[in-house]
Amino acid sequence: MTDPRELERLAIDAATRAGDHLRDHRPRRVEVVATKSSDVDIVTAMDRAAEEMIVEYLLAARPGDGVFGEEGHSRTSQSGITWVIDPIDGTVNYLYALDDYGVSIAAVEGDPDPLTWTPLAACVHNPPRRLSYHAAAGHGAFADDRPLRGPTSTGLSGALVATGFGYRAERRTRQAEIVTALLGEVRDIRRLGAASLDLCLVGDGRLDAYYERGLSPWDHAAGALIAREAGALVTGPDGGPADAEMTVAAGVPLHGELLARLAELDAFSGY
Repeated sequence: MTDPRELERLAIDAATRAGDHLRDHRPRRVEVVATKSSDVDIVTAMDRAAEEMIVEYLLAARPGDGVFGEEGHSRTSQSGITWVIDPIDGTVNYLYALDDYGVSIAAVEGDPDPLTWTPLAACVHNPPRRLSYHAAAGHGAFADDRPLRGPTSTGLSGALVATGFGYRAERRTRQAEIVTALLGEVRDIRRLGAASLDLCLVGDGRLDAYYERGLSPWDHAAGALIAREAGALVTGPDGGPADAEMTVAAGVPLHGELLARLAELDAFSGY
């Protein structure tokens, strides 16, 4: 049986190596080689190079594992373990030399499907701050060597809530309407631009809650495990696993309050 702590160490090493490369070799003017679903979300040559570095490192250590990467690497697992990789979560922040981006790596057991997989280990590395959030299932969550303090127990009216926006204009418009409704009901809203870091910050008690519709598996695989190991609830709209329909992370009782309010605002479907 694979020790999650072994996978955790590999994730930290791979994320740190890729993060050092991204930080130290970031061009003044990042070469844009493609676009995703709109011209707002830019894929760079560095994005692809970082994923290649991560995959090579992980498969050298564990050649039977599978890979599920944002930038196209896909490999069926022979060991039962699959690495879910986002080489730069927060690509636009990286492009604009903003510090809120991360290298996100998770090891999961089972098929690469958030509804059925079992997360085992994770690392979200923030290169500008040289900081690694990491966790192994059943062993807690850490920021480097410091145990994460866990989410706060505030209610909705006192909560600092983070969210994000999709790439399509119609989705962004609807998400802005939901934020407008929430803004007068919470302490304040934040939009950092990197889901993996948002989830880690909930686990560290620096954000009270985070929600977002439309996340891909690699957006939340690592951050969700880290937040949960720190004591947060991380679910989808019905209390099951986080998925593309909605990801909500918070402590108790805030998680239930926020989930209920989002349901009232019809935040789970139709856009």
